[in-house]
Amino acid sequence: MATIERKPLLLDFEKPLAELATRIEQIRQLAEENGVDVSSQIRQLEARAMQLREEIFSSLSPSQRLQVARHPRRPSTLDYIQAISDEWMELHGDRCGSDDPALIGGVGRLDGQPVVMLGHQKGRDTKDNIARNFGMATPGGYRKALRLMEHANKFGMPILTFIDTPGALPTVIAEQQGAGEAIAYNLREMFCLDVPIISTVIGEGGSGGALGIGVGDRLLMFEHSVYTVATPEACAAILWKDASKAHMAAVALKIISHDLKNLGIIDQILPEPTGGAHSDPIGAATTLKQALLDNLEQLYSFTAHERRQLRYEKFRKIGVFTEVAHLSDLR
Repeated sequence: MATIERKPLLLDFEKPLAELATRIEQIRQLAEENGVDVSSQIRQLEARAMQLREEIFSSLSPSQRLQVARHPRRPSTLDYIQAISDEWMELHGDRCGSDDPALIGGVGRLDGQPVVMLGHQKGRDTKDNIARNFGMATPGGYRKALRLMEHANKFGMPILTFIDTPGALPTVIAEQQGAGEAIAYNLREMFCLDVPIISTVIGEGGSGGALGIGVGDRLLMFEHSVYTVATPEACAAILWKDASKAHMAAVALKIISHDLKNLGIIDQILPEPTGGAHSDPIGAATTLKQALLDNLEQLYSFTAHERRQLRYEKFRKIGVFTEVAHLSDLR
């Protein structure tokens, strides 16, 4: 049975790479048809393509990084869990009558060590995204997450969370079911857990929906991920009444990994393969696994009381600033 090869999904700034790849393929086909050896020329063009890719992805603007973070083929929570765990069993339900598919979790083994892993889960296509609310969790999803974290705390298992959401589900029903209360309750309880907690922003980390599973001893972040109090589109609509100014908001919000590291909000930046995590998911998963193991080893050198105290102090420091830009400077 013939297999259908998926076409690459190109972002706007990747078009020069696509044009160069097309040119290389055309030269290769013409050479084969005419029996001409152009291997050296092709090697030069391929080297140029690799150099161009590195140049493009090393100088992305915040809004371009947001496009990479939202790439439909960027590895998801389930992708990473299946790639890094020795074994994995998903657990369902919040024990209050719901099971949110936008926030998944379960127990597994990481390099032989029992752990609880949970995170936001987006879909791969429109149908799957609708089923998973585009990765926007309901109150039941956060209650399920807390149930799993309490299970981990009871049995002494580290907690690994993976953040990838534009925010919690913003519907009337979600508010009626206590969205704000569920997230706030998670924040309070995560500060009290004895076991190590490592959170990783694997894609888009937005608003309280991200923070609801993001109170950890370590906050890691992939190089081209974003982490923000609100999406740039929402911020632009609020400040300037114009969502088309999202690129300006993306700069002002300091959403990229290097800015957040400088501000002391995240602890470690995880480098991505050239072209983004979606270009080499296995390579990205290998980087993530090693970072998790290294940080777990460091966290186990502290007592439970010391971890709780350091966790508290870490988040108390967030919000300190040295200067404020006037809104008129951003126009």
